[in-house]
Amino acid sequence: MSHLLQGELDSALTAVLDDMQQAVDQLAQTLEAERAALGAANSEALDQTGSRKQALMLQLERLDAERLQLGRELPAAAVRLEPVWARIVHSLRSCQQLNQRNGNTVNQRLSQVRQALSILTGHAGESELYGRTGELRASIRSQALSRA
Repeated sequence: MSHLLQGELDSALTAVLDDMQQAVDQLAQTLEAERAALGAANSEALDQTGSRKQALMLQLERLDAERLQLGRELPAAAVRLEPVWARIVHSLRSCQQLNQRNGNTVNQRLSQVRQALSILTGHAGESELYGRTGELRASIRSQALSRA
């Protein structure tokens, strides 16, 4: 492989890693925005952050495929850039923790809504409204909560 081609591939690998770090930074910001939207119960903002998260994850997958391909072409450059990759992995782990935190908040709220629904539908004590296949398990019936 010529030195010119090696230099171009090395630059491409460096650029891919830079793009990955930028995408991970944007993902962290998006996860923080998602947390704020959860706190404010802002469904529109939640939709936007969800779409943004998905787009960033697709971008990161594409960039990682490029990184792997370039790393196979230039193993010496991949070794040299290992500290950069380690920082990206560390940032991704932080994003994973942020995402789990947000997921826990969603699960807690979902549990609260399910409890409220079970009380309102008169099925308190039933653990699930839907079966494994998605069918409605509880009979739908209204119950008067008070008399006028």
